[in-house]
Amino acid sequence: MAVNQWAKEPMVTQDVYFVVATDSVELASKLLEEAGFKSERFAWSINFRGKSKVSIQLSTEDFYKDFPSRSFPADIHGILTRVASLEDTLQGKVKVWRDTERSKAKGSKILVILPVLQKAILFFGIFLMRI
Repeated sequence: MAVNQWAKEPMVTQDVYFVVATDSVELASKLLEEAGFKSERFAWSINFRGKSKVSIQLSTEDFYKDFPSRSFPADIHGILTRVASLEDTLQGKVKVWRDTERSKAKGSKILVILPVLQKAILFFGIFLMRI
């Protein structure tokens, strides 16, 4: 969802990524499962599926633990939510792209998203990192 905050044109996605405080991961998982979502655990996340095609991914890596403190409220297609900062969004996508374990599955999606984020960075005049 954060990518849509930074993209000039809306991007279609079936994935929603979110982060909660480390001590709330199990509670968030329990509440989603009680609401009817099926969970699948990975080393870096817990993925949830409900009745729709939308996948919800709860990131559990320490890398993401400070993202919420830098997030801000945004209206994404009529949904008021908090989204990751541009810097965090880009750094998260680059991290996944560089991860050999995950890049095979997500590499093509990341390659579509990175140019969108790069355009946003150039537009805002922000230099974040060397890729």
